[in-house]
Amino acid sequence: MPEIWFPNLGIEIAHLDRTAFTLFGRSVYWYGIFIGLAVVIGVWLALREAKRTGQDPDQYVDFALYALVFSVIGARLYYVIFSWDYYSAHPEKIFALREGGLAIYGAVIASILTAIVYSKKKGMNFWLLADTGAPCLVFGQMLGRWGNFFNREAFGGFTEGMFAMRYPLDDVRSGDLSPDILEHLQRINGVEYIQVHPTFLYESLWNLGVFILLIILRRHKKFDGEIFGLYLLGYALGRVWIEGLRTDQLKIGGFAVSQLLSAGLIVAAVCFLVWKWKREKKEHATEN
Repeated sequence: MPEIWFPNLGIEIAHLDRTAFTLFGRSVYWYGIFIGLAVVIGVWLALREAKRTGQDPDQYVDFALYALVFSVIGARLYYVIFSWDYYSAHPEKIFALREGGLAIYGAVIASILTAIVYSKKKGMNFWLLADTGAPCLVFGQMLGRWGNFFNREAFGGFTEGMFAMRYPLDDVRSGDLSPDILEHLQRINGVEYIQVHPTFLYESLWNLGVFILLIILRRHKKFDGEIFGLYLLGYALGRVWIEGLRTDQLKIGGFAVSQLLSAGLIVAAVCFLVWKWKREKKEHATEN
């Protein structure tokens, strides 16, 4: 029987191991490989854009090293803070990164803060740095989501839609199973499957669309910071509805943290872009 199954698309994957290979007796997971690829390709894209816009590529290599370290810290800190009921009872697990528990919004926030500090220290234009990095960041988010696929995580509730995905029940964490999933278990040849929304796929495809849009618009931007603002708007618009489908939400006061943050980013990005567009239009009219 297949380990992963898209029944309405006729796609069956017989075997898909979380572990890519072992090195010195330690397992190297596909999740880590996809994150690594996202970083490498993201830096490469940033260097190309820096050269195209007449910036110093070496500054982006240095920035990437700082951003990588602090984004991992931010991703873990975000996850631990909003899962504090568990980690307060198991403090020894706080640094157990190999057991999972990284939140992309934490990484994004940490990367932005790092960019603010780095640009100030180096005398760089923060908004130009942000514009250069935004397409790279969303590309990395698109690629990184496929690590969730190998980990059998970041899925939604039960669905019978076109993209419905099945995992063997024993392959997923019990904490990710919602009541509607358990009510619709599929038993096939003695194997119990869950059938769910592949929200990792939804977000990956959404981020790919945002990436393509930003690459097209970057040559036509009217001010520094426009591409970054569009990134925040585009990513948050996708995340605000995709997060609502997921069963592994981090919550505060009964609300999904990432949905609240996404909604706030949508408002902030729209206000920022409208203000800058109006200001740019006014300055252009004054010059004429």
